[in-house]
Amino acid sequence: MMEIKERMRAVIEAEATAIRSIVIDDNFEMAVKILLACRGKVLTTGIGKAGHIARKFAATLCSTATPADFIHPAEAAHGDLGVVGKDDVMIAFSTSGKSVEVLEILELSRHLGVTHIIGVTSHPDSELRNHCEAILDMGEIAEACPLGLTPTTSMAVMLAISDAVAVALMEQKGITKADWGKRHHGGYLGRMARTDNLPH
Repeated sequence: MMEIKERMRAVIEAEATAIRSIVIDDNFEMAVKILLACRGKVLTTGIGKAGHIARKFAATLCSTATPADFIHPAEAAHGDLGVVGKDDVMIAFSTSGKSVEVLEILELSRHLGVTHIIGVTSHPDSELRNHCEAILDMGEIAEACPLGLTPTTSMAVMLAISDAVAVALMEQKGITKADWGKRHHGGYLGRMARTDNLPH
């Protein structure tokens, strides 16, 4: 059994290495261009830990001037799919790309008029890949968990990819500090968005 600090360093190094290994290919640029052209909402989805990353991505998009919402795949089956519109773009997060609930929501979204789906996935045999115009590939990932099961490294990679997309999109849209502040007016960050010179 590793000494505690040694284990913690190993986890951080494994996650940092996996993030540095992400290959930014043409799909990443295509995804940003799809989002830039979106005339509706950006809808994110995922289940389990990937669902938490999808929810955070939607929140980041909202604060950077791109209307977005998270749809839980299980709740979608009970009416939440009603939020989907024909001008919306769907982004699905799934490391394996095999979660039945996620695949189902993508297929049903197509029937409701969604024409663009972006996938964030890792496994080469991910069925999610068959539903998407652009795939943001996470690469092959070994989890830092000693059991190889707890999704730690994969979630760090997924989060980094979503942040990269959000920031690139924000820059392409020309979002200013004033624009940002209109959507995030509370707390310290809200003050920072409205004030150039704050006391330290």
